[in-house]
Amino acid sequence: MFVSTWKELLELERSPERKQTHPSATNRMDPLLRNLTALLLFVLPLLNTYLSTHAATISPPPTRRRIIHLAPMGSDDDYEDYEEEIFSRVLSSSMKTPLLRSELCNYDPCKENQEPCNVLKAQTGCLCPGRSGVDQPPHAPRIQTLMPVTEGDNTGDIEVRWCAPSSVVSAYRVSVEGREGNLLEFGDSSRLGLVGPLEVGTKVCVQAVNSAGQSSPSEFSCMRYTHSESSDHKLLTWIIVGGVALVLLLVAAVVTICKCQKTMWRRHEELGNLSYSK
Repeated sequence: MFVSTWKELLELERSPERKQTHPSATNRMDPLLRNLTALLLFVLPLLNTYLSTHAATISPPPTRRRIIHLAPMGSDDDYEDYEEEIFSRVLSSSMKTPLLRSELCNYDPCKENQEPCNVLKAQTGCLCPGRSGVDQPPHAPRIQTLMPVTEGDNTGDIEVRWCAPSSVVSAYRVSVEGREGNLLEFGDSSRLGLVGPLEVGTKVCVQAVNSAGQSSPSEFSCMRYTHSESSDHKLLTWIIVGGVALVLLLVAAVVTICKCQKTMWRRHEELGNLSYSK
């Protein structure tokens, strides 16, 4: 507003018509216009600075509009291309990622002197079956067989075989019914042991031991010895019986042949005597 007024006054001062028609009035207004011009030149910068500062303080902060990009609906071919691209990305990422080995360790809990499963896991990265920790008493082992030894220095003794439980084990103890005060102890990698000669019906139990305690007896950790002839014993029996029968048959054959020969000699002698007498 002040700028427009100032411009109008300048135009009025410079117009030739004004200078020609009112020379006296022009002479009187020249000092006034000069003063007004000087005042406006002094006030305008201050006013401009004030207005710009006030506008900056009261103006609200600019807000950014959220722009949502809507993809145009393409054709079925575009959608299939998009699916193929996603599938190729997933396939390439899966090929770059190494596959985890999920094979179980080659661990047999019933094998004598079997290497511990945690050692196999550390060597090959295989998986071990779950088992209880060292701070818990072990589970009961499972007896496989009670078999008599048929050869060697321990012939006649009974051999007990068992399988390890899914627990941390430091040793195994074997107890025999009627020998409660005489426990047999074996190492953690043992899966068999000799208990000496047993009578039929004697109960044998195997316990697992660690630092937290020992396992409790169960149906599958105990077994009664029942005498059953092995196939070797049966074969040996049949061989002996067959040998005896063969010997008897040979003896009978020899005796029969000898009798026949004696009979024939007697007949020959009788025939010879008859012919000589004639």
